[in-house]
Amino acid sequence: MFFDRLSNGFALAHCSWRVLMQDKKLIVFPILSGIACLLVLASFVTPFLFNQQWLQPIFNGQDGFKMPWWGYVVLFAYYFCNYFVIVFFNSALISCALVRFNGGEPTLADGIRVAMARLPQILAWALVSATVGVLLKVIENTHKTVGEIVSAILGTAWSILTYFVVPVLVVEKVGPIEAVKRSMQILRKTWGEALVGNMGMDLFVFLLFLPVILVAIVGVVMLGVMLPVGVALLVLAAVGFGVVSAVGPALHGIFLAAIYQYAAQGEVPDGFDKQVLRSAFARKR
Repeated sequence: MFFDRLSNGFALAHCSWRVLMQDKKLIVFPILSGIACLLVLASFVTPFLFNQQWLQPIFNGQDGFKMPWWGYVVLFAYYFCNYFVIVFFNSALISCALVRFNGGEPTLADGIRVAMARLPQILAWALVSATVGVLLKVIENTHKTVGEIVSAILGTAWSILTYFVVPVLVVEKVGPIEAVKRSMQILRKTWGEALVGNMGMDLFVFLLFLPVILVAIVGVVMLGVMLPVGVALLVLAAVGFGVVSAVGPALHGIFLAAIYQYAAQGEVPDGFDKQVLRSAFARKR
């Protein structure tokens, strides 16, 4: 049963790939998200680089790592900004994918427009996500071993329960609490297909990374034989890594939107194989 589901997930990943090849501009959203996340990170790290004494209460020789109270405030602000960026561009990507599934021709501006229209929901969800993130960090820091294990378990459970939150926010325009409830309802309906299918998606993306890894290995070997060739191969591998790193989130967004549309609305997305979807959800039909 597990391997059947994994196979279906891989097939759905291939369908997502076909959709992305039909609408390659969808890859722009993960790129913009990555750039924005780097800017958020830089904006929080830079003040500490110029004021390294701020880090002394956190890293001290006697007690090791210890988070002061204001550290959690900074962490909350960082989580909030980071989650907002990620959810904003994921919302734009999913909205465009849903338009594409139903025969439309979405533009990047259409995706941004939908995300802007969902700003209250996105802000509310970023607030909830940041709060949960800080609480998990508090649990993790209470005890080095037990806290880390408990935090990891709770974090995984939270990720599963909120799997469909973003498409719910985009389509149903509900608040964070209702979005979590709807995500759980849809998750129960899929009987784990979405989660195991996500593993198939991860396998598909890993296979995309394999040629990049091989080129990088050959490049390292060639550095000692033909330096220019080795450098060129490493540059090519770096570019390939960047491209695949953007393709992966785009495929995940398309996959999530497709599973949501079929599970929540019973409609087969354009570009997806009807038989694959029906066999994947055969136990629910």
